[in-house]
Amino acid sequence: MKKGQKFVSAMNKFAAVINGNKYISSIKDAFYSLIPIIITGAFATLFSSMVFDDKQGLAQINGLHWLVNLQPIANGINYATLSFFTIYAVFIIGIEMGKKNNLKGYFPGIIALMSYVSVNPSVYNFITAKKQTIQVTDVFAKQYTDTKGLFLGMLIAILSVQLYAWLSKQKALQLKMPDSVPSNVSRSFSALFPTMITVAIISAVGVIITLITHMSLFDIIYSLVQKPLQNVVQGLPGILLLMLVAQLFWIIGIHGNQMIKPIREPLLIAAIAANTEAHAAGKPLPNIITMPFWDMYMSMGGSGVTIGLLIAIFLVTKKRADIKAIAKLSLAPGIFNINEPVIFGLPIVLNPILAIPFIVTPLVTGTIGYFATATGFAARAYVYTPWPTPPLISGFLATGGNWGAVITQAVCIVVAVLIYLPFVKISETQKPSVEN
Repeated sequence: MKKGQKFVSAMNKFAAVINGNKYISSIKDAFYSLIPIIITGAFATLFSSMVFDDKQGLAQINGLHWLVNLQPIANGINYATLSFFTIYAVFIIGIEMGKKNNLKGYFPGIIALMSYVSVNPSVYNFITAKKQTIQVTDVFAKQYTDTKGLFLGMLIAILSVQLYAWLSKQKALQLKMPDSVPSNVSRSFSALFPTMITVAIISAVGVIITLITHMSLFDIIYSLVQKPLQNVVQGLPGILLLMLVAQLFWIIGIHGNQMIKPIREPLLIAAIAANTEAHAAGKPLPNIITMPFWDMYMSMGGSGVTIGLLIAIFLVTKKRADIKAIAKLSLAPGIFNINEPVIFGLPIVLNPILAIPFIVTPLVTGTIGYFATATGFAARAYVYTPWPTPPLISGFLATGGNWGAVITQAVCIVVAVLIYLPFVKISETQKPSVEN
């Protein structure tokens, strides 16, 4: 038992180190701030297709055809949000990195954004219908502003602000102004040399890498890092492995989702943003596995699909009043995918009996959701629904009203109940840890 406690203690310390890392926490905090942007863009797309569209939306009804005039509003919102996702991410990560380095205000975000723009080409080769190439100068291509540039943007934001913070501490680079000069003006001049040097170094590195490799920094990061990671997570084994790691952390009392968030969020949020953009453009949705997929099929009722556990408890538990009481208290938050009460109340943590279905269930339901989507029975998600959206409603909204997704969610809940049932029966035969 002591060895087990030492292991859990060591893992908790490891978790604290990971979550306390300023680079990881900056990315994590930035993505929290970006969620409203994604949801706004997603619901704009939803309204564009389900309400304002005159082919498949409400606007096809004669009396409501006037709604089609509102479609440009939704399209404009979608463009302003998801087509500039990387720009927003770079700016906010820069601000978060500034906070971690004791830099006040929004200027670190500007440093990050300037640095990111400086390493990307400002020339775009446009290919006409006749296969002629026209070079357009002084433009910033969409691939650098939407989710394709996300990983490079994250890297540049972290490096540039870290470099700027270090340069700002060098006394030789600080311009001293007379006391009569207002403090805000004095601070601006103090930032002059660190700003110039930071952007110059980042830009120079980008140019040197291009000269050596004949590839832009964007092409290198996207092709060698971001795309391979996306391909891994878009495969069923990859997403199941990620879920398995999260569940194992939960079992020892560590918030599993927080541990995998730095890996999961950039990839799955980029995937749903790409689907939203593709739907708005009338193109096939490229990704099966997205952030809503995780919430819809692998986290209903919270991690471990514990909505199935709660239903199983209500179905078969008769002798253990303590278990039923915890289930009753956990039901309301569980409907909104909040399940800490049941994880730590039953508990599932360090409970070898309930740990087994807690680990296995999301792997099974995720597999069901994947094949249902891959075969076309359930539609691919293109609306980023907030994670507290209740099951069944989340599937309906995320897929733009597809009943196949709703049915798949219902099947997953039934399967989750069946998996949890025998383990709930075993738990009922055990004596409660505290007698009432």
